[in-house]
Amino acid sequence: MELSIFQKGFNYSQDGPGNRLVYHLQGCNLRCPWCSNPEGLALTGGKLCSTEALCEEAKRCRPMFIDGGGVTLTGGEVTMQLDAVLDLLTRLRSAGIHTAVQTNGIHPRLPELFPLVDHLIMDCKHHDPEIHQRVTGASNRPALEHLALALRRGFSPAVRIPLIGGFNATAEDARAFARLFRDLKGSGQMTVELLPYHEYGRQKYADLGLPYTMTEEAHVSAQTVHTFQNILTEEGIRVVHT
Repeated sequence: MELSIFQKGFNYSQDGPGNRLVYHLQGCNLRCPWCSNPEGLALTGGKLCSTEALCEEAKRCRPMFIDGGGVTLTGGEVTMQLDAVLDLLTRLRSAGIHTAVQTNGIHPRLPELFPLVDHLIMDCKHHDPEIHQRVTGASNRPALEHLALALRRGFSPAVRIPLIGGFNATAEDARAFARLFRDLKGSGQMTVELLPYHEYGRQKYADLGLPYTMTEEAHVSAQTVHTFQNILTEEGIRVVHT
């Protein structure tokens, strides 16, 4: 089987524990206007690689997987190439390589990945599914259900909130996220990562001939991040500001 990949490289503790080989997979089922990887939105355009070859590459990189590292699959959105992702994760698991997946959580077949994933990273862009749908193109209600399922199955997921001014970054938004997370039950313990808005993708939109619609309002101050983090922490939510 083959996967379409638009970017790969190593990073340390940004997309899972330790030093990791990160594959960015082509295709996404959302259209978030702040996306920093617009080149990965379409299913076409990436480099086709066989899952066998990718697993062999990961095996050769094994000496680099220090401090509990391994392979992370991200996007785009990994579930857009779900069958090939399942095949690659199965191969990596058989090779004894630690696996991590970053996902928006919306795809109905996402739970099929759970038995093959050591570390789960899920986006939670908004506490209100209707607002999420209006801005990104799809409701995140399925993602919230999958997050609850992951917790019930004992995962301790890293939940990422992109803090976007004018969208989800007020103190009331923080309290709404806290209420949402408190209602999720399970044996796993989530960690919330706050990702302040940045413009890393702006030039990519220009290069692709696409409009970049984000405005200055999207930027959040250090004080806004601090307030948001404090509210979540006061509600018993473990927060990491990356």
